[in-house]
Amino acid sequence: MRDNRPVAIPQPFIQELLARADVVEIVGRYVQLKKAGANFSGLCPFHGEKTPSFTVSPSKQFFHCFGCGKNGNAIGFLMEFTGAGFVEAVHDLAQQYGLQVPEDERSPAERARAAHDSQQRATLTDVLERAADAYRQHLKGSPHAIDYLKRRGVSGVAARDFGLGYAPVGWRTLAGVFPDYGDALLEQSGLVIVGEDDADKRYDRFRDRIMFPIRGVKGEVIGFGGRVLGDEKPKYLNSPETPVFHKGRELYGLFEARGALREHGYALVTEGYMDVVALAQLGFANAVATLGTACTSEHVHKLFRFTDSVVFSFDGDDAGRRAAHKALAAALPLASDVRSIKFLFLPPEHDPDSFIRAEGAEAFRQAVQAAVPLSRFVLEAAAEGCDMDSAEGRSHFAANARPLWQALPAGALAQQLLGEIAAQVRIGTHELHALWGVRPAGHTTSARTPRERHAGSAAPTAPRIAGRLAPQASRRAAPLGRAQRALQIVLTAPETWPALSASDHQLLCELPAPYGALFAWLDGQEQEHGPQPWSALREALREHEHENAAVQAIESLHDDIESDPAELQAILRSERPLHLKRRMDAALNAGDLSLYQTLLPQLAAAKASLNVVENS
Repeated sequence: MRDNRPVAIPQPFIQELLARADVVEIVGRYVQLKKAGANFSGLCPFHGEKTPSFTVSPSKQFFHCFGCGKNGNAIGFLMEFTGAGFVEAVHDLAQQYGLQVPEDERSPAERARAAHDSQQRATLTDVLERAADAYRQHLKGSPHAIDYLKRRGVSGVAARDFGLGYAPVGWRTLAGVFPDYGDALLEQSGLVIVGEDDADKRYDRFRDRIMFPIRGVKGEVIGFGGRVLGDEKPKYLNSPETPVFHKGRELYGLFEARGALREHGYALVTEGYMDVVALAQLGFANAVATLGTACTSEHVHKLFRFTDSVVFSFDGDDAGRRAAHKALAAALPLASDVRSIKFLFLPPEHDPDSFIRAEGAEAFRQAVQAAVPLSRFVLEAAAEGCDMDSAEGRSHFAANARPLWQALPAGALAQQLLGEIAAQVRIGTHELHALWGVRPAGHTTSARTPRERHAGSAAPTAPRIAGRLAPQASRRAAPLGRAQRALQIVLTAPETWPALSASDHQLLCELPAPYGALFAWLDGQEQEHGPQPWSALREALREHEHENAAVQAIESLHDDIESDPAELQAILRSERPLHLKRRMDAALNAGDLSLYQTLLPQLAAAKASLNVVENS
C-alpha cells in the first residue's frame, strides 16, 4: 500500500530558491525602494503610512516593517502581498528563476495530473488575457461604447486602471483574435459557447457588452463580467465556472483594491461592477463586488486576509435587505471580537455611485461610519415580523435569534449579544442560555477526546514553510505553559485561528521557539488549505523542525479539557504586554525612538485591559 503522507517541498530546495532570489528585487517590483545605508526603505505596502518604516535588508535577505510588524523572506512577501498560499508562492518564485520544484513523493500519475492542471490554468489565463487585450482595443474603436461609459461618468483613467473593454455585436468576433476558433480552450475558458446538438455551432458568449475583466489576487485575468449598453436582459453576464474561475470565491476589484484596503482600513462590499469602478474614481478605491451571486463565507474569509474591517453596502429596497441577510449568514461565523462587520443601507433610489454624485463623498463617508454594526443587525433581523410588545412576539424573536447567535464564534461579542437578546425577550441571560441549551460556535461541549473530536476525513495536506519568520528567543519569553496551552487550542480547535486578528497572529508567530515557529507554520497552513483537523495537521507536520513539540503538546492534553476560544483570548491578553515590550526593546536597539513612543500607549492600554479583566 502506497504511503499517503502529504507531499513536501524539500527543505534544501527552499534554501536553494531563497539563495537565488533577491528579496530586494522581488519587493522592489511592488514597492518603491530607496537606498538607506546598508538597507533599502520605502512605504509599507501592508498598511497606510506617510513616513517610511518598511526596510529590506540585502545582507539578511529579509523585509521588516517597524510600523505593522510584518516581516519575512521573499516567499513570505509574495504570500503577504498577493494573498497566495505557500505552495503557489514557491512555484511562482521558482518559475521566475528557472527552477523546477521537486515533487518526488507523488506518483507519476499524480505528477502528470498536477502538471496538466497547472498548465491548463496557465493556458486558460493566457487565453483570457488575449481576449481582454482584444476587448480593450475594440473599446477604443467603438464610439457607442465610449459614449455609454462617459454617460455613466467613467473616466478614461478608470477604464484604463480596470482594463475595461467592449465585446462587439458580431457572433464570432473572437475568430479574428484566435486563428483556431474551434480550439477547445475557447470553450473551456468560457469565451465561446458550443451548441449542445451541433459541435460545429460556435459563437461568442459576450456580444455588445462593456467588458469587465475579473482578476485573481496576482492580477491574472480569470474571467469576465459583461454589461449591456441598454436595458436588455440579462443586464450582467458573467463567465461560467471554469478551472480558474469560481464566482463563489472571487471578488471583483480585489486585486485593484489591495493597496486602498490598507489605506482606508476597511473593505466596502458592493453589488455591481459599475459601483466598484465609480467608487474608485470618487475616492473609495477600497470597494469590491460579488459577482452576481450572494455573498459567501469564502468571500468574507478572503477579505479578512487583507483587512479586519468589512462594510457591506446594499440598496435599501427589499432585494437589498434579502442580500444583506445572506451576507449576515456568511459573516457570522467569522465575526470575532477583533473584527468589524457593518451593514450600510442606502435610500431605495440610490446605489453608492448615485449617492456620492448626489450627496458628495463626505456624506457617503459619514454614511459608512454610521453603518449598522453586525450585532445590531442581528437583533433587527431577528425582530422582523415579530410583535415585540407581546410575549408571543418576543418568543418568536428568540427563536429567530437563536440560529444567528449560535453561528457566532465564542467571545465577548457573543456574550454581550446574548445579554441583549435576553433583555429584549425579558428574561435573564442564564435563563435564555438554559432555554436554548447551546453555546456559540466557538465552544465545544462534546465529551469526546480532543483527538476524537477533531479527527476527520480531510485529505492530508502538504507542509509549508511559514510566510512569517519567528524571531529568536527574547529574554522576555512567555511562560512555556501559556504558550503551549495556546498551541493546544489552535491545533485542536482549527476554527479559532482564522477568527483571530492580524495583530493576534503576529503576536503568536513572534513567540520564542518552538511555539512562534509552529504558529507561523500553522498560519501558512490555514492560508493555503483553510482550517484543518488535528489528524490532517499531524500528517503535514512530519519532518517539521518542531514536530515533536507540537505532538507532545497534544499528547499532554487531558481528554477532559475543552479547547475554549475564550481561553485563547485570555492568553493573548496576558501575553500582549510582553509582546509589546519585546517590540519596544527591538525599537530601542534599532534606534527607532518614534516607534518606541508609538508603542508606549499601546503597552499602557494592554496593561489596563489586563488589569480590568483580572479585577473583574
